[in-house]
Amino acid sequence: MRPNLSVLSDDLIAKILTEAKRIMSETGMEIRGEKLRQRLLDSGLKTDSSGKRILFTADVVDAAIESAPGSFTLYNRDGEPHAEIGGNNVHFVPGSSGLKIQDHRSGETRLSNSTDFIEYARLCDGLEHVAYLATAFSTNKDIESQVSDAWRLYMTLITSKKPVVSGAFSEEGVPRMAKMMQMFRDDRADLIRRPLSIFTITATGNFRYGEDSCQNLLDCVESGIPVEIVPVTLMGLIAPVTLVGALVFHCVDVLTGITMAQIARPGTPVLFGGAPATFHMKAASSPMAAIEAQHLNVAYVQIAKSLGLPTQAYMALSDAKMLDAQAGGETFSSALLAAIAGVNSVSGPGMLDFVLTFSLPKLVFDNEVCGQALHFIREIQALGDLPTQGLVDQLLRDDHLITSPHTLEHWPKELYLTEPVVDRLNRETWEEGGSMELHERACADVEIRLAKYEPVATDPEIDTAMRALIKEGFVEQTALPELPPVPDKPAPEVVAGRRGRAGRRRRTS
Repeated sequence: MRPNLSVLSDDLIAKILTEAKRIMSETGMEIRGEKLRQRLLDSGLKTDSSGKRILFTADVVDAAIESAPGSFTLYNRDGEPHAEIGGNNVHFVPGSSGLKIQDHRSGETRLSNSTDFIEYARLCDGLEHVAYLATAFSTNKDIESQVSDAWRLYMTLITSKKPVVSGAFSEEGVPRMAKMMQMFRDDRADLIRRPLSIFTITATGNFRYGEDSCQNLLDCVESGIPVEIVPVTLMGLIAPVTLVGALVFHCVDVLTGITMAQIARPGTPVLFGGAPATFHMKAASSPMAAIEAQHLNVAYVQIAKSLGLPTQAYMALSDAKMLDAQAGGETFSSALLAAIAGVNSVSGPGMLDFVLTFSLPKLVFDNEVCGQALHFIREIQALGDLPTQGLVDQLLRDDHLITSPHTLEHWPKELYLTEPVVDRLNRETWEEGGSMELHERACADVEIRLAKYEPVATDPEIDTAMRALIKEGFVEQTALPELPPVPDKPAPEVVAGRRGRAGRRRRTS
């Protein structure tokens, strides 16, 4: 068996779901996207007395839950199976929605650009415990915001063959991005059959779905793109400060998204997700790493599993401003909770500062955190150690078990060996190596991994077609705008020089 986590009784889950469905049927949801709203009305749903809110009756919600798949497969760029989303399968994924990058070479936190993104994608492609990529942070600094969603997807697709979690920034974004992904499949039906991405649909809060979210949801399900419904349930501000009340609000938002997706296209894969936070009553901030937010995460995941639905959560992240003790503590604790709870897609590695800032050193550190969390949830079983008398006899005879056949057979899988970013040296060896602290080790690991990146070949015709699609979305067509250049792979000797300078700065500061 594997470790598991339950924080709610079956009786309490039933009460939360009953109350959520009551609110959906009596208060309803404001659906601001006209096309989706009309689709719902055409399906037979009614409005409240004001005509403003759509009412979702319990039978419609139950039918949608029944229609939604309990699991689905994500495929890589070549169309090969990559990840099974469902059950207790756990996949860690970089966090999304960042606006800035923490430059590990200069120490500056600044707006991110395309060079930053390419380096991120190259780094992420080689991380052993990060299952697939995300379009993790914006690059609006060097490209029009109207096409920055497609530009980030393009940079991901030409850098890695792994699947990607993405999303559109406008009502027009999804069709363009779906066409780009379809270039790696035979046709639209093939993309539906072998999905390459999961797109995020954000519930607006205050019992409404905004225009962009409505149109993106409709476009995703019509293009066969699996979606994750991600409310930002803000405890104490736009949701109750208590866990049960917040869970009711959260379930209303997610179940509404799931129901709309199934009405639009029955059988659409939908993840029961979220990005909850608390409202800090003194600092007026919204910490996503708060312990109450983590409690809400694992609680709604348990509810989703009771319904047989795949799950997503924003965990394995930190609200700290740099890779420090707070970042390590918040990230590891929530990563371990996510793994034990069986969250299928865990968004968060690499994120700092309320998911506003992305850090490459934190991403490589988080890769190790995720590896240890995944190691912890392995199935527990006897491995030649019951009965144990033979091992007892050998220990008494040799005074150790390091060379026993049992140790030699099992240690490679039983003992998790960390990368150098995590310190496992004795003090003398650590001092002989330069007494490098965590941030310095992580910066060094970033550069080593970037130097080892092997480029992914992309058909030139597909590359040209994707770039043309992006340019079609530019607002100012008369200026003949150009896309930002994709940076070349850095030379190893340059990388080594940067690492050396960073190390000297750290030790002399």
